[in-house]
Amino acid sequence: MKFGFILFMLIPVLAHVYVMWHVHQVLPLPLWGKWMVVALMTAALAMMIAGIAGTFDRMPLEAASVAYDVSTSWLIVFLYLLLAFVLLDLGRLVHLVPKAWLHDNAWVAGTITAVIAGLLIYGNVHYHNKIKEPLSLTTSKRLTKPVRVLLLSDLHLGYHNRKAEWQRWVEMINAEHADLILVAGDIIDGYVRPLLDEDMAADFKQLNAPVVACLGNHEYITGIDRSLDFYRRAGITLLRDTTLTVGDLLIVGRDDRSNSHRRSTSQLLEGADRNKFIIVLDHQPYNLEESQQCGVDLQFSGHTHEGQVWPISLMVHRMYENAWGYCRKGNTHYYVSSGIGIWGGKYRIGTRSEYVVATISTVNQ
Repeated sequence: MKFGFILFMLIPVLAHVYVMWHVHQVLPLPLWGKWMVVALMTAALAMMIAGIAGTFDRMPLEAASVAYDVSTSWLIVFLYLLLAFVLLDLGRLVHLVPKAWLHDNAWVAGTITAVIAGLLIYGNVHYHNKIKEPLSLTTSKRLTKPVRVLLLSDLHLGYHNRKAEWQRWVEMINAEHADLILVAGDIIDGYVRPLLDEDMAADFKQLNAPVVACLGNHEYITGIDRSLDFYRRAGITLLRDTTLTVGDLLIVGRDDRSNSHRRSTSQLLEGADRNKFIIVLDHQPYNLEESQQCGVDLQFSGHTHEGQVWPISLMVHRMYENAWGYCRKGNTHYYVSSGIGIWGGKYRIGTRSEYVVATISTVNQ
């Protein structure tokens, strides 16, 4: 156990040393300039570690937001630097890349810098372009009328997704004139302080439809008591291993997998009215077959972000049966959202930020 933890911590440290050594080697700068760049990289890494330790909450709000953005953006820069230098080293090993390319080379340093800068600019613009995903579902169950449900996940409100950004999303959501808003967890990014300082709870009350949500793992990271307090302030109906009937819909909200004692879907549906259209909110999309076995009509999940950036997205698709989008198992529909918000640096590279507008109607209605 101790060896595994040491190895888990050692790998990213060694990866950072590898990247910093290559940056030091390839930059065509005087020695002091090379060390200054390495020092800035080290500072960004240290800033991120300090944030995890809770330092951001002790900083002025604006300073904490800058520190959050810089430190988490560094992770994306580091990822692409790591990929670039690994490819160059492999090329050198097979004699496709001259050794001179990796030492004081302005062309190589400039190309890597330009490509990564271009990816970050594209990724940031793409992140802010929220995609509306329409979803049309029919059922043999009797509905009084078609129901319009707006599905959200992974808002990650906090130091990076601030009040102004959240207000923009509120306008987009209200423009859909939904009958109900369902949120599949991770409303809070991990720090409740910016949500309280900017009174983001008040903006939830500006939404023109009732909000029903389940918890995500980031509510546990934030601290469950602080998260629950914010949900109450915001007027959100929280389903934590409970159910709620809304017209012709039965909403089942599962607690997050962070709670090892959460109840199963079958337990939550004991004695349920099966004539209702059953929607399960479960933040993390594991064991999808459970909803199918329980006769659930729709499961909505989030959590994956579809990896946020390529090539992490490739790994995420290997981890989950359905890492993003719509799928169907038997009579059960599933949608795993990549999220309207994001954790960390605001970049979407090869993925998208989205919200889902589902129209549920009886067959031939």
